[in-house]
Amino acid sequence: MKIGCPREIKNREYRVGLTPASAATYVRAGHEVFVEHDAGLHSGFPDAEYRASGAKILDDAAKLWEIAEMIVKVKEPMPPEYGRMRDSQIVYTYFHFAADKELTEACLKSGANCVAYELVREDWGLPLLLPMSEVAGRMSVIMGSYYLGKSHGGSGVLPMGVPGVAPASVLVIGGGTVGINAAKIAAGIGARVTITDVSQRRLAYLAEVMPANCVPLYSDVTSIASEMGKSDMVIGAVLLPGGAKAPRLVTRDHLRSMRPGSVFVDVAIDQGGIAETSRPTTHDDPVFTEEGVVHYCVANMPGAYGRTATTALSNATIKYGVELANKGIKEACRDNAAIMHGLSTYKGTLTVKAVAETFGAGFKAPSEALGV
Repeated sequence: MKIGCPREIKNREYRVGLTPASAATYVRAGHEVFVEHDAGLHSGFPDAEYRASGAKILDDAAKLWEIAEMIVKVKEPMPPEYGRMRDSQIVYTYFHFAADKELTEACLKSGANCVAYELVREDWGLPLLLPMSEVAGRMSVIMGSYYLGKSHGGSGVLPMGVPGVAPASVLVIGGGTVGINAAKIAAGIGARVTITDVSQRRLAYLAEVMPANCVPLYSDVTSIASEMGKSDMVIGAVLLPGGAKAPRLVTRDHLRSMRPGSVFVDVAIDQGGIAETSRPTTHDDPVFTEEGVVHYCVANMPGAYGRTATTALSNATIKYGVELANKGIKEACRDNAAIMHGLSTYKGTLTVKAVAETFGAGFKAPSEALGV
């Protein structure tokens, strides 16, 4: 199969779909790999390393999309790329369809077979979402701390405090991979941390593994309202399984209860965000202020740390990618339930129930659409 890896064109997206090592893995499996010129440069991978891995370098993105039977990316296709997708082509990347109707319609119109990283699911969890959730969770505290600085619009509270002055209070909403990584970093720098979740089992686990300055708390309307009024930084870390939009848990009233200059980092913005006030931002223009609270809602947070994020993501995606390339979409889905879970569109048919419900669209189960 011909595998194509284009340069990412989303704002300040420094990741790339393939490392030279993963390109070499595809080549060893008998496939041709085409990488767009300088696609890996911002991740620290020059064209020479891809050539050494057996990949071919193409200067023309349009030509790469035309040649490739399977596209391996990081972020969803952007509007200039919509017309480059084609019938039966496999597009293997993050999509987050429920947050973007235009993207969903473009993929359906193209007839491409879209396999969403965020939906590939094993019994133990979401293997292709996990590494980026770890990066984003850790980043959220770094970004939140930066924007707490008065010179950046914040309240001027130093997250870890100093002797004789209390540290910041940090609320993490959601105890999954993003949440636990955010809480670990916030607690590690000395903040007072509260992490919420709706699962009693998860709360018990958090109570065992988190340090004494991190308190697990059951998540409901009352607890979120109470904790937000006491917090200097809030991190939205909620993910609903199955590709559904994030729940709107944070209201304007919640935000008004916070000290002016407090910071809200919405890591769930890829799935629509958890606040009434959330809207996607970019690395070029990352923040805005609503109700006196600085909002950081960058939709591709891990892109800022391209080298680390690319390597972690590629390590996770290569296993399933090689299976897709070896077998094709139909056989790979039939043989591997994890890949079947990731199938989001197939030859113009939407195959994710939660996305169909979000947009009131038609839907077929992946097995039905594939006829397997």
